[in-house]
Amino acid sequence: MEIDFWAQRWKEGRIGFHEGKTNVFLGRHVERLGSPPRRVLVPLCGKTEDMAFLASRGHHVVGVEAVEDAVKAFFAEHELSPAVREVGEHIRAYSSERVTLFAGDVFACTQSIVGEVDALYDRAALVALSSDVRPRYVAHLRTLLAPRSKGLLVTFDYTSSSFDPPPYPVSEDEIRRLYAGASVTAIDEGPFDGPRFREAGVTATERCYAIEL
Repeated sequence: MEIDFWAQRWKEGRIGFHEGKTNVFLGRHVERLGSPPRRVLVPLCGKTEDMAFLASRGHHVVGVEAVEDAVKAFFAEHELSPAVREVGEHIRAYSSERVTLFAGDVFACTQSIVGEVDALYDRAALVALSSDVRPRYVAHLRTLLAPRSKGLLVTFDYTSSSFDPPPYPVSEDEIRRLYAGASVTAIDEGPFDGPRFREAGVTATERCYAIEL
């Protein structure tokens, strides 16, 4: 992962991937994660409002974010005072109520660090990674998730040679290859009118998949 790249994006405030509200697909399909309380893994979580939504529904959020400033921002914006502890080399855990966020590289977070997680919510994570990193990323997630975990995956798909990713387009065929052996069901989609796509004149589709490991 290009942690320095993302740290610079946060420093400069170039965080167009941050919706600032609950993702529409999560709002529609949160029941697909199973009955709460689930421990929901949210990789590359940033400061997404989706975590507050999941916690409000009775789940415990286990987020992982490489940029520590984003972790601090989540708690500050929700007026929470987290307990902070060192849990591994270059990894800190911030915990308050139903939210625990690990500030560190997701590839350095082992099951012994994050604890058992039995659900996955991935939005703006898989699509943030280049094609050569995505197989390693999904393989790593599968080492963290308990058997029979359920998940929601939100991706983008588009065709353009002029758009400079991330986010990267990820097709359904690729998702099925990455999650081979799991049940993958496309459950929703709609046009995505994000500012970067709009500026580039690119038509993008946002899709939501239900996954059962």
